[in-house]
Amino acid sequence: MMSLFSGKNPRLIILDRDGVINQDSLHYIKSPDEFIPLPGSCEAIARLTQAGVRVAVATNQSGIARGYYNEAQLHTINEKMKACVRSVGGCIDFVVYCPHMPNAGCGCRKPQSGMLLTIAKHFDCSLENVPFIGDRVSDIQAAEAAGAIPLMVLSPMTDRSSLVDYPHVPVFNTLMDCVDEWLGIRCLM
Repeated sequence: MMSLFSGKNPRLIILDRDGVINQDSLHYIKSPDEFIPLPGSCEAIARLTQAGVRVAVATNQSGIARGYYNEAQLHTINEKMKACVRSVGGCIDFVVYCPHMPNAGCGCRKPQSGMLLTIAKHFDCSLENVPFIGDRVSDIQAAEAAGAIPLMVLSPMTDRSSLVDYPHVPVFNTLMDCVDEWLGIRCLM
């Protein structure tokens, strides 16, 4: 049995943060204490690292513009995320974020492609065959606008009714399920 993603393994995978790597909250993740990794997410990133895949994170963080936390606090949250991943043998190579409000009209906030294009520039690569794993339709839209491959992980924030408009996008229950499929691990079982 061939993997859904046979022949497409890139040297880079992009992840959304909240709802993919850690538990999301309607009240925002405002401190390192509120950053709670989802079961298996750090281990999934470690599998990618051990397979020679670079990992980047692209995350909307309008909590900054809303005054819930500042960029220094976001940095400490992201450092906790990186430390959690390092503790199991993985590495997050690059993190970009959009601090703007949804109505700011910026080019970086998903569903716009700005953050993904920043990642492509950082790694000096095309986004063709590069997956972007998110949990919201705006992640799908950003991936498609940037020429990346959209993949979905279900979270409490996923608008499942909107997924009918994207039947071509593979949907997984967890980041580990998605990574296992991408790396072809399920094909060996």
